[in-house]
Amino acid sequence: MIDAKEYLKKMSAELDGPIKSYIGDEEPKVLMDASKQYPYAGGKRMRPAMAVACCRAVGGNGSKAVPLAVAVEYIHNFTLIHDDLMDEDEKRRGMTTIHVGYGPATAILAGDALFAKAFQIIADLDIPSEKMRAVLQYVTKAVWDLARGQQMDINNEGNIVSEEVYLETIKLKTSVLFAAAAAGGAIVGGATPEQVKAINEYAIELGLGFQMYDDYLGVAGDSSKTGKSVGNDIRKGKCTCMVTHTISVLKDQKLLDEFKSILGNMDATDEQCARARQIMEDAGSIQYNLDLAKKKVENAISKISFLPESEDKEFMIALAKYAVDRDV
Repeated sequence: MIDAKEYLKKMSAELDGPIKSYIGDEEPKVLMDASKQYPYAGGKRMRPAMAVACCRAVGGNGSKAVPLAVAVEYIHNFTLIHDDLMDEDEKRRGMTTIHVGYGPATAILAGDALFAKAFQIIADLDIPSEKMRAVLQYVTKAVWDLARGQQMDINNEGNIVSEEVYLETIKLKTSVLFAAAAAGGAIVGGATPEQVKAINEYAIELGLGFQMYDDYLGVAGDSSKTGKSVGNDIRKGKCTCMVTHTISVLKDQKLLDEFKSILGNMDATDEQCARARQIMEDAGSIQYNLDLAKKKVENAISKISFLPESEDKEFMIALAKYAVDRDV
């Protein structure tokens, strides 16, 4: 069985050159430098790898999907720049965030520049016009849904929402770009509409599992590996599946009041955050979140059972499993 992490490293190395080839040495230099910082810094590259793998898994030429892979990675990084600005985060992957390093105005422009460059790249895809239209439909809808999901995420902070609202939020905020990469790659590879739909559903379920596991790492991960301060999601009052489950199952009013007093308290100490995490653990909510994330991944894998056996199908399965079994 393929090791998803090692295979991702291999694909990331192959995609590194193309990702670094589309932003030239234009003026103003400060904007070019800010635009390059995140995409050029590396990362897991899950979305671009998915675009290429899905293209090859349906029998297509993977090289034709590389520009789409780059475009999706640029869109992903555009959202990261704006997310960091909105969240006022100072670090990303161990680096100073762009709005801190270059200022908020340049950060907004860098995000806009990556967004524009992504669609310029898609416009140059070597595919028939009807396939180009289909790719654009998936990608543009994903960006629209991303904005909706981000606003829902902002609205949810400090509020207790239902598990259904939480799942819809992360579907829009996270899953849709995975799905645009996967479906777009399949379209470039010549998949039928039915195959594209199934691969799109695979990526949606994978994205849900990925984000739920990301939420878990946010409260129980190793900050030296994740690069995130454990406890910040609690301080921000982020309404995750773990939070909704804890509030729904706690019967002890005193314990519930204690949990709510920590959740959303930006001045909460590390000890208080650890206490909130322990309350979630004791309520079975952390395990509930992990079990549901793994169920989403199982659903994802079932969606691609129709694909012929290949190294790329193995990677797609391994990638789904990796989404809920990683330390970063």
